[in-house]
Amino acid sequence: MKKSGLKKILNTVFLLLVFSVTLWSVFRGENFRQVLTLVEDANILYILPGIVCVLFFILGESVVIFYLMHVLGSGVRFSHCCLYSFIGFFYSSITPSASGGQPMQVVAMRKDRIPVAVSTVVLAIVTITYKLVLVVLGVAIMLIRPPQIFPFLEPVSAIIYLGLGLNIIFVTVLLLLVFHPDFVRLIAQALLRVLKRLHILRNPEKRSEQLERILKQYHGSAAVYREHKHVILQVFLITLLQRCLLFCVTWFAYRSFGLSGYSLPAIIGLQAMISVAADMLPLPGGMGISENLFLQIFETVFGNELVLPGMLISRGISYYSQLLISAVMTVAAHFILVEEKVRFHKR
Repeated sequence: MKKSGLKKILNTVFLLLVFSVTLWSVFRGENFRQVLTLVEDANILYILPGIVCVLFFILGESVVIFYLMHVLGSGVRFSHCCLYSFIGFFYSSITPSASGGQPMQVVAMRKDRIPVAVSTVVLAIVTITYKLVLVVLGVAIMLIRPPQIFPFLEPVSAIIYLGLGLNIIFVTVLLLLVFHPDFVRLIAQALLRVLKRLHILRNPEKRSEQLERILKQYHGSAAVYREHKHVILQVFLITLLQRCLLFCVTWFAYRSFGLSGYSLPAIIGLQAMISVAADMLPLPGGMGISENLFLQIFETVFGNELVLPGMLISRGISYYSQLLISAVMTVAAHFILVEEKVRFHKR
């Protein structure tokens, strides 16, 4: 069996295992039929806008990719940028730490004859900005400690601080890759030598080659940051709006039960902190941790009886509908991009 085939099987098994454990942890001791009855009673007029938010969340990345591509002088259709986003979100949703999204986007862009040097720079900026928005939101909430948000976070503050710390470290490393690649190379090569001496790392030469590819990918975006500061600011604002659209889904789930009393900004802030906590953990789509954090953080907001149905609707829209929509469009993208490639070669 090829290594790639084995990796796909292992990822699938891991996804199913995490999904099964999530179901067990969420429904343990609950009346499943009663929960489903409450879900069925939710007002669909609030659920549909939540799905629209998910769609615009995905397409928000398409706007960023399209914008950056044209800044770098690579003409590409917006409809194809939408396909890249669907592909990215699908593979990110089913792989640990969202690691599978960007490699598959690069493959899709190559079918559109976009140079790897351009696609990797664009996706590097997308990654940094996507994470940076979450860090800014998380740090702002933890420093300001708004009274309508912070008290709900105290019972799970340890996992939130862990998630925020991991995100800050990750963003710092990415920015060092962009602006100080020699420093990162020095530290990384020293670490590789230590791992080799401890007989922990096999094939260090291959790892060194991978390191150089990553350094080249991220350092290539340094010129964009220096020469197009206004572009980076606009990308940040678009990404901020994109993130908030996804967080709005929980507010629509809240309102679908006829609940009121908690504002949209408060619910967005609480949902943002769940993402801060779960984003860097090696779980597909933050599965398991997101559900359980929701049940703890939103218990007072939704009430003891409705918090589980609310979580099912919120996560059902924000993650599982996103997964389904992205899966369908990823299959469609395969045929569309292959057909475009065939047409190009027939000219």
